[in-house]
Amino acid sequence: MKKIQFFLLFSFTLISFNSFAQYGYGGYGNGYGNGYGNNYGMGMSQVEQNAMKPKEIPAEVTVGKIMEKLKPELNLDELQTIAIGNVYTDIIKSQTAIMKDEKLSQEEKSNEIKALFEVNERKVNEYLNEEQRQKYKALKEERGNNKKEKKKKKKKED
Repeated sequence: MKKIQFFLLFSFTLISFNSFAQYGYGGYGNGYGNGYGNNYGMGMSQVEQNAMKPKEIPAEVTVGKIMEKLKPELNLDELQTIAIGNVYTDIIKSQTAIMKDEKLSQEEKSNEIKALFEVNERKVNEYLNEEQRQKYKALKEERGNNKKEKKKKKKKED
């Protein structure tokens, strides 16, 4: 049933884009000569392009959410919270830069992000005591298991 819905949605979207391509964006000006309609079809303005882009969530906001979860679970003190928060901020900013780099292939991006996460884990562990390291490791494993379960559920639904 989901495949049929996907096919119908895909077909409708394709037909919609086809009609915009034939008639031009906003009038007949691009598709049928120069005298019919206005010239909005020449392209979207910079404002429209920026409005269509999803807004990026600042790294500090993401780090804040991560630290809200980690601080009570690992029983972090304020110094540890700040230091680990800074590590996560740097990693997220680096990850964003890697994802935006158009020169890198998808595989290269994936490899660099994996390396970032390894560095992240080492830096975070430097600020934790032995008990906290064990809890941190358990949290990571639990998170990994949750992701695997979600993937299995998605496969079963398809």
